[in-house]
Amino acid sequence: MLAIQAQRWVSQGLPLGVAILAASLLLPLAGVVALSLHSEETTAVAPERAALAPTPAPEAMASLFTPEVQRWSDRIRVWAQAYGLDPNLVATVMQIESCGDPQARSRSGALGLFQVMPFHFKAGEDPLDPETNARAGLAYLAEALRKANGDVAQALAGYNGGHSVIGRPGRWSAETRRYVYWGLGIYEDARRGQAQSARLQEWLEAGGRSLCEQAARRSIR
Repeated sequence: MLAIQAQRWVSQGLPLGVAILAASLLLPLAGVVALSLHSEETTAVAPERAALAPTPAPEAMASLFTPEVQRWSDRIRVWAQAYGLDPNLVATVMQIESCGDPQARSRSGALGLFQVMPFHFKAGEDPLDPETNARAGLAYLAEALRKANGDVAQALAGYNGGHSVIGRPGRWSAETRRYVYWGLGIYEDARRGQAQSARLQEWLEAGGRSLCEQAARRSIR
């Protein structure tokens, strides 16, 4: 490469000695510039490689939930990942809404695993189908969490009392206050990975046990 470049400059009228000296000085500099450009290209590609990193595994679901809810653990993890939610929050809502009974119906007309009101479903949808019910209920929960800026207590209030009560505790009904009390306590115990929850036991003794007994009597898919 050195001789070829020197010959080119000689053919253009530069003295041979000067041409050889110039070639010997400039060609190493070109190598340094090329190395610098290659380094910049590597830096530019790095973010693309980072984007291909595998998605982190979803968080584990605590073992403190009742057996009727634990039966849904695989689906809970899938649903939680689909909606960007903590599986323990999904399990908490299922626990206090239906105790894992996909056929649950409330006196207010709420239906299914996540006790979703009928107006959240499209025409032709089956509100008691677990997948359909989860899609409607968890979309509503995820939106509540977004509106609450990640505040779980406010999100739970919004799930029970409607999104309009988020950030307005003065508008929470007695039912909503109880819902937040049960839900937040159970969720915090689950999030810490505890094997038992005093708040869950309190909920069971306050009437939740009958809901779970009903769920146990029914065929759970």
